[in-house]
Amino acid sequence: MSGLAVIAIGLAVYFLPALIACSRHHHNASAIFVLNLLAGWTVIGWIAAIVWAHTVVRRAAVVADGSD
Repeated sequence: MSGLAVIAIGLAVYFLPALIACSRHHHNASAIFVLNLLAGWTVIGWIAAIVWAHTVVRRAAVVADGSD
């Protein structure tokens, strides 16, 4: 395996929490990315980011205005 492939796989694993948050359209995806970027190098920071990425996604509430 070439060195470039190893680096690409390593970056994908490192940013896995941010990738999961973006793919799930998480309402805090940008904050998860920042946490992952700044504290992901620590095991605790990476675990916190991946747990946060898997939390429930808050959907926008649909409000009926009553006018038909």
